[in-house]
Amino acid sequence: MSIEIKAPTFPESVQEGNIATWHKQPGDTVVRDELLVDIETDKVVLEVVAPADGVLQEVFKEEGDVVLSNEVIAKVVAGAVEAAPAAAPTAVADEPESDDQGDKVASPAARKLAEEKGIDLKQVSGTGKDGRITKEDIVGWQAPAAAPAATTPPPAAVQPPTAAPVAASVVPIAAGDRVEKRVPMTRMRARIADRLLQVTQSTAMLTTFNEVDMHRIMALRAEFKDTFTKVHNGTRLGFMGFFVRAATEALKRFPAVNASLDGNDIVYHGYQDVGVAVSTDKGLVVPVLRDADNMGIAEIESTIAEFGARARDGKLTIEEMTGGTFTITNGGVFGSLLSTPILNPPQTAILGMHKIQDRPVVEKGQIVIRPIMYLALSYDHRLIDGKEAVQFLVAIKEMIENPAKILLEI
Repeated sequence: MSIEIKAPTFPESVQEGNIATWHKQPGDTVVRDELLVDIETDKVVLEVVAPADGVLQEVFKEEGDVVLSNEVIAKVVAGAVEAAPAAAPTAVADEPESDDQGDKVASPAARKLAEEKGIDLKQVSGTGKDGRITKEDIVGWQAPAAAPAATTPPPAAVQPPTAAPVAASVVPIAAGDRVEKRVPMTRMRARIADRLLQVTQSTAMLTTFNEVDMHRIMALRAEFKDTFTKVHNGTRLGFMGFFVRAATEALKRFPAVNASLDGNDIVYHGYQDVGVAVSTDKGLVVPVLRDADNMGIAEIESTIAEFGARARDGKLTIEEMTGGTFTITNGGVFGSLLSTPILNPPQTAILGMHKIQDRPVVEKGQIVIRPIMYLALSYDHRLIDGKEAVQFLVAIKEMIENPAKILLEI
């Protein structure tokens, strides 16, 4: 029985996707729930699995092709596992090539391009999932210096006898060569670029800054982090939990910062869904802590850790990154001292955290050294006045500098 393999049903916010990687080729045997293909949208990578045991009979969409919601992309013949060798002789012919490459797997586009260029796939390092060789790997591959060059000296015009030997792993480049590499944007990166450009052109974005003394929070964390980890089943105590709790309390006091714009309407949200920016190899994603005002610090920290791990593995769902009434981003983990975060529409504000550095400050007429962090609040001036933005940021500053205020909600 032939079964159609369809692209998943995309949510309204996602119009289409691209075939990222085929993990099976026509003629390959498949097992029920085995991963067949990755489909990249502008938000997440969706996985399509086999509906039953059988053989992948035919593929209608190649890597890089655009696919629509519920579009048929392949066919599987259920229960035809033993027919695989006869069904696809070309796959059998290709199989020894994969074995000779030390279990390396290449996408069809990569294999075809390698054949055209005469490239031995055994010499190519794959950057795809599980070491899979992609078309981009072939495009950017350059041959290593040939081993025979050590036994057959090149002409003096190319390499004088006194020149230092060239390592086998180094690609020799003649003087004056200007190497370039051109690769297409991923769908996610293109979408990020479009959204950021849209924000700068369609909002009246302004940023206000302040600084926060972190010494009390740091002392509290140092005192209780081991106990916290032990009591909460391995969850580590970081700073983000405190900032999320402080932000949710401040959002209650200043509802305009928690609102969004819909045309000429202002939508005030009676809940605090806080997005936390997470960096991945493919770009920045923002999973959302639903009802963050009802979450304790331990739950916030464990959820963020889970989101981070799943984001790096490409396992976040679209629903987990949809919505949100406010966003927090921490450039300090990369060493950023000060920056202007860009809004995440339709939200009207975003909080930026930065690197903690010891600085001299004056307390009660005395100069003391304190760990200081700069905070930045970018906001849409069409909805939020400067006074509200400054007061909101000051409220967060005061709660972080005196953590008891977070507990007492004062």
